[in-house]
Formats: sequence, structure tokens, C-alpha cells
Amino acid sequence: MSDESVSNENEGVDEAGWDLEPGDESAPLVEAVGRLVRFCREQARMTVAEFAQVMGYGEDMIRKIERGARIPRVEFLDRADDVLNAGGHLRAFREDVEKAQYPKKVRDLKKMEDMAVELQLYSNHNIHGLLQTPEFARALLGTWRPKLSTEALERAVAARMARQVIFEREPAPELSFVQEQVTLERPIGGTMVLRRQLEHLLGVARLPNVEFQVMPTARADHPGTSGRIQVLKFKDGKGAGRTDDEFGGRPVDSPRQLRILELRYGIIRAQALSPGESLAFIEQALGAL
Repeated sequence: MSDESVSNENEGVDEAGWDLEPGDESAPLVEAVGRLVRFCREQARMTVAEFAQVMGYGEDMIRKIERGARIPRVEFLDRADDVLNAGGHLRAFREDVEKAQYPKKVRDLKKMEDMAVELQLYSNHNIHGLLQTPEFARALLGTWRPKLSTEALERAVAARMARQVIFEREPAPELSFVQEQVTLERPIGGTMVLRRQLEHLLGVARLPNVEFQVMPTARADHPGTSGRIQVLKFKDGKGAGRTDDEFGGRPVDSPRQLRILELRYGIIRAQALSPGESLAFIEQALGAL
């Protein structure tokens, strides 16, 4: 059994980084970072074995990073910069590597969310990814079939959490969420996971740039029954959106298509509980757990 396997067994998932997916457009960057790690290691007159021991990873893992087959975590770069006395040259790749470590579709989505000045988000099946705690996201993604590998699961969770920097942006975007009641009641991950998730929702819902609303199950007639809706508006007046049942589920940006999505979202928002009533609903749900 290799050192890499031992590390995975002991820690659940290796902290050094993620394997590069075939055809990933970040490959040139990852390969360049790998060459720099190797150069710094050799300049420090350390063997792969010595470097691996100091870093706390298997030799196979270090070799994969150096040949550009594995995307290193930013924490790995920070520690490697110190160990190898790289003078900040490895840390300089922090931001680029952080973006590269997530799947392309997540990178594209996060880029759009980072540019948006207003987001309108309706979720009818699960709590929206921007609102999930790490525990809840891990439990939810763990229900997927085929089952995700440990590494793929952790990478998906990390990617989902990375998108939540949207709540730290300045100036803050306007965020509107409407969640179906059932998404707040299904005990994914167990009662304690759901409790912490609802507590997190209360905190987010109280942010000044966030409006959070609950759509009661008793509302039998509203356009959200056809699936999720996402509308993003940008500073230049343009927008993008997506829904499950229309336009083949693909992102759209034409004014006519966006008007359809905004019409649906407006009706949904009007029929949902008010933000104040929604906060009271979450508090009541917490009291029942």
C-alpha cells in the first residue's frame, strides 16, 4: 500500500489537493505550479522523500503535484513556501490555484455570481447551494447516485463553500431566495445537521442585502412547480437565467427569455411568506426539532 493510500485512510481525504480532470483548461497553470514546486524543492536541496516527510504527505502525492497531475490546495502552497524558503513565489499562485481546484462548471457559475449585482433564486427540491452549511452539503451530495468517491465529494463540498464568498462582497449584491417548505423540513444528514442548517439560514436571512422567503406547501398553484429558477442581473443591465423545464435547462440571456423567468419568479415571490413570516417559520421549525 502506498503512502498516498495510507494518508487517505487516516484522514478520510488527502489535504494536498485534487487530481486534475482530463481536458481541464487549468492544466497549463497546474503544470507550471508543479514545475515551480519542484524547482524550489531542488533549490532547497531536498529530495522528494525529505520534502514529503516535512510536509506530512506521501512521496507519490508530491510527485503528482510536481508533474502537474494534481491541483495543490492553497494550504499546501502556503506551507511549501515556508518549508522551501520560496520567498512568496509559491504563495503568489494562491488565487489562481484556488479557482483551478473546482470543476469547470462550478468555476463558470462562480464567475457569473461574482459579477452579479442582483440574484433571484427559487429552490423547490433542496436548500440552495449558496445557503448550505458544509455538513448539510456533504450529507446532501452523499445521496447522489452513482455515489461520489471521497475525493470527489470533498471537492464538490469545497466548491460549493467557495461560492459563498458572495456574502462577503463589497458592494454587496441584492439576494432574494425563495425556498419550498419541504426543503427546510427534510432531515438530510440527521436532526442535528438540519438544526445547524436552519440556524445558519436565520443568520443569512437577517443580512441587510438578503430577502429570504418560504413557499408553504399549501400553495397549490404557483409557477414554481415546474422547477428551480435562477436569475442573475449584472451591472451593465444585462442578465442570465436558468430553469429546469424551459430552454432545455440551459442558461439563457435574451430579454424575452429572461422576462419569462422574471415573471415566474415575481409570482412565486408574491405568493410566498413575507421575509418576517419566513423567519418566524424557521424559528418554529427549529423549536420542533
